[in-house]
Amino acid sequence: MIRVLATGTFDILHPGHITYLRESRKLGDELYVIVARESMILHKPKPFLPEEQRLKVVKALKVVDCAVLGDAIDMFKPLEEIQPAIITLGYNQHFKEEELSEKLKKRGIHAKIVRIKNFEECGLCSTRAIVQHIRRL
Repeated sequence: MIRVLATGTFDILHPGHITYLRESRKLGDELYVIVARESMILHKPKPFLPEEQRLKVVKALKVVDCAVLGDAIDMFKPLEEIQPAIITLGYNQHFKEEELSEKLKKRGIHAKIVRIKNFEECGLCSTRAIVQHIRRL
């Protein structure tokens, strides 16, 4: 059984998220998703939607087998529990594969890291684009 793990904020769910999750699911037998806690989002603006609502929406997606909130302090703690064989990163996620791989190994997590390069090409296929569009209205 190959367990794949995808992570993200999943604020204002859009086609880009769906493509990321579908492509991630193709890599294994089951797809786990970690929805980022607001306290752990430091590289971009805080989400519009509360974390429990973002989790509820991700859980409802047919492609997702299991979704959980990330840890509020230690981003690697849920990974130790899930024990994925593969961790996927979206095409625009800020992680550097080599650095992440080293940090994972130090925690005893030996998952393969795969950057999902397929993405949905449309004018509103990113949270940033959606927010900019709303602000222009």
